[in-house]
Amino acid sequence: MYDKNSHKDFLGGIIAAALGAGIVTTIGVWHGQNPLMALQITGLAVIVALVCDRLGLV
Repeated sequence: MYDKNSHKDFLGGIIAAALGAGIVTTIGVWHGQNPLMALQITGLAVIVALVCDRLGLV
């Protein structure tokens, strides 16, 4: 509990955020959204999720 590896938590956050945003983005592309725009949305969602996590908002 006290010896948390913050690097591992950061990596886990990136993976979880990317998977969650990637699923929604895949559905968007499937329905005709531009793939480049979908990747930009995924990247932005990952950044927002990590900032919220670091600020303790979640």
